[in-house]
Amino acid sequence: MLFREKILEPIRQGKVKLAYRRWKRPTVKAGGTLLTVIGLLHIDAVDEVPLKDITDATARESGYATRQALLTELDKREGTLFRIRFHYGGDDPRIALRESGDMAAGEMEKLLKKLEGLDERSPYGPWTKRALGIIRQRPAERAGNLAEALQIDKDWLKVSIRKLKNMGLTESLEIGYRLSPRGETVLDAWKRR
Repeated sequence: MLFREKILEPIRQGKVKLAYRRWKRPTVKAGGTLLTVIGLLHIDAVDEVPLKDITDATARESGYATRQALLTELDKREGTLFRIRFHYGGDDPRIALRESGDMAAGEMEKLLKKLEGLDERSPYGPWTKRALGIIRQRPAERAGNLAEALQIDKDWLKVSIRKLKNMGLTESLEIGYRLSPRGETVLDAWKRR
């Protein structure tokens, strides 16, 4: 579920807590969370609604000036109309995670096991240590260049680096990636093994 850039700050401020989307099936569910560029959103409700549910007031609650402006946006998509209620839940939890370079021995072992699991399920064999290593050597390098150096499909690598990011090991830059302090610690520990 994506949001227009101009709605992001009002969401963070708690001014926008409602969205309408046309979907074949919902991409979020009540009780779940959604990670966005501004942080974490908690999904409070996802309801199928009739078009008459949208009024000028609910359009403004969802960040649109008028009902017609929202309807114009919704008309670009096909599917059932859903109303999503949510609230801002704070900063991206991966930020605090990636800054935590100090880890207990048990935590490090769990993380290394997770990485080994990613390697075992990979069509490219062990890739996590190699990927972390090349990101350390070549920060801010385009994903295509990293994929070529690793001899891995670019799209597969981009999805896989997101998994490393979710573990707090990498950070996305405007172009490419860099290791987080946590990623540096993990890579150093792995090299000492």
